Amino acid sequence: MDKLNRALDRRSFLKVSGFAAGAAVMDAHSAEALTDASSVEALSNSATTDDPVSFVNLLQGNNSTPVFSRGNTLPIAARPFGMAHWTLQSHANTPWMFQPGERRIQGFRSTHQLSPWLGDYGFATFLPFCGTIKVEANSRASSYKPENATLSPHSLQLRLQRYGIDVEVIPTERCALLTATFSKSDAPGWLIDIPGDKPPTWEHQEGRRTISFTSTENQGGVPEDFATYYVVQFSEMWEHVELEQLKNSSVLIAKFAPGTRVVEIRVGTSFQSFKQAQLNLELELGTRSSVSVRSEGQAVWNKHLGRIEVAGGTPDQQRTFYSCLYRTLLFPRMWHEPDANGAMQHRSPYNGKIVPGVMYADHGYWDVYRAWYPLMTILFPERLAEILQAWVNAYVEGEWMPQFPCPGYRACMTGSLIDSVFGDAASKNLGGFDLKTAFEGLKKHATEQGNPDAGYGRRGLKEYLDHGYVPADLVEQSVAETVDAAYGDFCIAQVAKALGMDADFERFMRRSENWRRLFDSQTGFLRGKKSDGSWVEPFNPVTWGDPYVEGSAWQHRWDVPHDIAGLISALGGNQNAVSALEEMLSMPPDFNVGAYRQEIHEMSEMAAVSFGQYAHSNQPVHHVLYIFAAANRPERTRYWTRRVLEELYTPETFAGDEDTGSMSAWFIFSSLGFYPLCPGKPEYTVGQPFFPTITVHLPQGKTLRIESVASKDGVGSVGFNGRPVSSSTLSHATLMDGGHLWFR
Repeated sequence: MDKLNRALDRRSFLKVSGFAAGAAVMDAHSAEALTDASSVEALSNSATTDDPVSFVNLLQGNNSTPVFSRGNTLPIAARPFGMAHWTLQSHANTPWMFQPGERRIQGFRSTHQLSPWLGDYGFATFLPFCGTIKVEANSRASSYKPENATLSPHSLQLRLQRYGIDVEVIPTERCALLTATFSKSDAPGWLIDIPGDKPPTWEHQEGRRTISFTSTENQGGVPEDFATYYVVQFSEMWEHVELEQLKNSSVLIAKFAPGTRVVEIRVGTSFQSFKQAQLNLELELGTRSSVSVRSEGQAVWNKHLGRIEVAGGTPDQQRTFYSCLYRTLLFPRMWHEPDANGAMQHRSPYNGKIVPGVMYADHGYWDVYRAWYPLMTILFPERLAEILQAWVNAYVEGEWMPQFPCPGYRACMTGSLIDSVFGDAASKNLGGFDLKTAFEGLKKHATEQGNPDAGYGRRGLKEYLDHGYVPADLVEQSVAETVDAAYGDFCIAQVAKALGMDADFERFMRRSENWRRLFDSQTGFLRGKKSDGSWVEPFNPVTWGDPYVEGSAWQHRWDVPHDIAGLISALGGNQNAVSALEEMLSMPPDFNVGAYRQEIHEMSEMAAVSFGQYAHSNQPVHHVLYIFAAANRPERTRYWTRRVLEELYTPETFAGDEDTGSMSAWFIFSSLGFYPLCPGKPEYTVGQPFFPTITVHLPQGKTLRIESVASKDGVGSVGFNGRPVSSSTLSHATLMDGGHLWFR
């Protein structure tokens, strides 16, 4: 691979080359892959304010391809943070496994995919059928009517028209109940498509009416003996069961006696063993009815979604809000499972051993540190504490903090943004996890050389320590690595401060100033600098890629969240900073492909909307609109955030990749009327609420009521608990005490 190819960041390299076959498939169908409007209308008609799960649209963001993302989401049914996700599959052998406009599916997939760019692991696809069929994915596919389907977080219900079968999938945390009701006289059956070139380990037990098998397919990040273990219990005894080997998968087929009208299967999954999968099945499903399991799932989702109540706005805006809130609750996924006594244990993705304690997986810190983790400190701090303990466990088990756990160590994107995750929690005094051990792990990757290619340690650390910045002639994506390291150092300093480690606090705070070494006062941009101190030439602020990542100098210009005041000063003060922001948002969305050497989807998505160089479809700019408020122009923050909320989020689409809740968390925060400009500081920058009335149910029974009587043109004043708010920020502690926040 030549130098230019090496300059592609690892995730985008997969995007533009690693799934070329998938791109060809998607391009052939992109014109017809449009969300069915009538199905969205059906969802809106069924929504009720005391049942927020009924507002959720699983089709939001599904209409994506490798060359243009409108969310890159799947229609996932699961429990919040559930280990097993279930979705519809319309395409095999591509991470873009579902296209909503095609109206034909190949089966119901048990999936662990966090993003199509990183692929799936341990998955299997289930499909009921009748009569004689070819089991290859395209040959077995059946049409369905999206407008007649009921697709909810707690239940997928549709009719397979080819076979005359009504199917429902009801998930639990680690299992699922699938029911097929047959209307034709042909002999019914169930098939299970298991990926891989080699036959799986499998067995059937007629006395228990169970089939057990393993799925070992993965894209990395797993221990050597990785498998997802499946135990499938049938309500009826089969007449015949067999395994058919295909080119890229194996298909288990169970056929039943003609005249059988209903065949229900209970699917248990585990990352540990068949025995554990059976235990999960007994604990979560047992012999419970579909009504019971479905009702429980609905109640669980309503409890979670009910943490925020919105009133007013349009039906579309309310649907978008609750669809976004739902997507913030899908990842990271649980990797721990209960033993016979109820104690949690997990097979570690980091050392392969079964160890006690909790574990989570499938979260890209580069994407979610900006809004998702701060949102959880407000809505679900107890769950967040458990998730943070899981990352501490990952460090203990693998000896390094993960860079992008999927499900274990994976090399993806820049920096070590887990620093922000712990820095924000420490600054807000969040308890319930081992902060001291967390600091040990954070300090290690900030001071010792790891193996970034294997998914741990900072890239360019030695060079960063030697020069105070990452030189562009020695390390790829040097600007991104430098600013991520400087911000990471700030966040590590906050952990040190919380632990009373004054020397470490001072040390890392000094290092957090290193962004200044790449600020060019002549151009006003952060620029690539060589090891001899000279700038990389030529410089064009709209050229994408190395020394940046998934963007150009414009998107990375503001990449100093921990020192916005310093950046504004470096730009010449508030007026200059505001002018630069307005220029960014109003100039043409031009770009040069640069080191990528072809147009990647983030470029296309920026060019498709009227927001200049503000590429909301990717995360690096998500704090930018709130810099207006920091520069004493809060009305411009309100104007631009309102436009993004209204124009770039619809019931069908997101801008760009959802990326495990990151796009959704931005929408939720901005709808509330405030946003974490810098995770790692216990405060939020004030914007403007998206709804007239919002009620946030906080922990310990407290309530935050947010009211806005402002017009779209903005607000004149902000107050809290009867007193005016003169600052551009609100403290975390103040909001968590509850009260009345108003905008007028």
